[in-house]
Amino acid sequence: MKDYAMFTDAGNQAIDGLVTSARALELEWPAVEFALQVLSRRPAFAEATDTAVRESVYCALEFDRK
Repeated sequence: MKDYAMFTDAGNQAIDGLVTSARALELEWPAVEFALQVLSRRPAFAEATDTAVRESVYCALEFDRK
């Protein structure tokens, strides 16, 4: 599993699931960012909108190459 800069393995697993779903659904960045915001509302995943996490997800989904 990739490290997405979350504080816990459970957090990284949650983000990995989000990345996998975003790929399968061919989501654009605004939809992915919204999903990160929703996830961050859960106390265990509050850091989901931290810059390091967002950048990691952005790159994992190759938006940096478009």
